[in-house]
Amino acid sequence: MYVHLLKRETLEAAYLEARRKDGAPGEDGETFERIEETGREEFLARIAEELRTETYRPRPYRRREIPKEGGKVRVISIPSIRDRTVHGALRLVLEPIFEADFSDSSFGARPGRSAHEAIETVSRGLRQRRHRVVDVDLKGFFDNIRHDRLLERVARRVQDDEVLALVKQFLKSTGEKGIPQGSPLSPLLANIALNDLDQALERGRGYLAYTR
Repeated sequence: MYVHLLKRETLEAAYLEARRKDGAPGEDGETFERIEETGREEFLARIAEELRTETYRPRPYRRREIPKEGGKVRVISIPSIRDRTVHGALRLVLEPIFEADFSDSSFGARPGRSAHEAIETVSRGLRQRRHRVVDVDLKGFFDNIRHDRLLERVARRVQDDEVLALVKQFLKSTGEKGIPQGSPLSPLLANIALNDLDQALERGRGYLAYTR
């Protein structure tokens, strides 16, 4: 599996996806414009070599606070474009594996799925006279995900030690727990962490309409 991560087409697809989203630079200040000027080919070749020799190490994140209701803030961790490319490539390799396991009731950050479909699931439940609505929010979810439990879930489906080591390195880059909001890999890991909950609640399909 790790060998697919090193492929030029995988890294380039991850880079181009990050470029389309055109996010802010990371802590190193490197921009897409500068990468294109100095040579995208060389940029991707350096990343591939670091991954091949297992010398790749993530750079520090740039922290940005986003205001929330009630005077609270959400901290977004912005990775460098180099790290965004690696995280995106890792997502491209892992996503098809876990998509096969995910619940039909989850719609967030999944390919080919949308909020409109989630709304339709809720509407269908209402048409079936399921009128009592329970709205649940997981407080501080991204900040409190336990690394050991998440890695155990990833290891259920991934047998490649190099890939697992890279996922662990990604998680530990932010401390003892939590995953950084702002990385292309974070939504997939969040869905992996919540999949057991999804599967459990989906077993009540006969009397509830569950949507996440």
